[in-house]
Amino acid sequence: MSVHGHRIERLAEQIHEDVAEMVAGELKDPRIGLATVTRVELSPDLRHARVLVSVMGDEEAKAESVEGLSSAAGYVRGELGRRLALRHTPEVLFVLDRGLEEQEKVENLLKESKRSVGSVAPGFRPAFRPTFRPRPQVGGAREG
Repeated sequence: MSVHGHRIERLAEQIHEDVAEMVAGELKDPRIGLATVTRVELSPDLRHARVLVSVMGDEEAKAESVEGLSSAAGYVRGELGRRLALRHTPEVLFVLDRGLEEQEKVENLLKESKRSVGSVAPGFRPAFRPTFRPRPQVGGAREG
């Protein structure tokens, strides 16, 4: 990774820490529920920061929390400008992170499939039964 890549990575981590601190204690918007900053993605020119947040609750609570966070984006950007020594403070965009939800869905599907495999009715015979036979050996040992 180049020096520029390391700088972006370090800056994204610092923004992650600062924004997480602001979300946890400084933002007072009642729409913001139990929100956690999961990741920050910075553009290569450092002008834009996508802040991915995970929010507990139903879809309505998640939408309200993202709306509350988005309305506080100006404040968050100003605070980042004061805390970080940058020529240009990145524009902050809050986005709902659905990665944890998707992971949970996949885990539930895997659990369900494991349960259903064990619950096949007795006497059930699938229409297609794969047979596994060893491959015939082509050629033999080379003699030298």
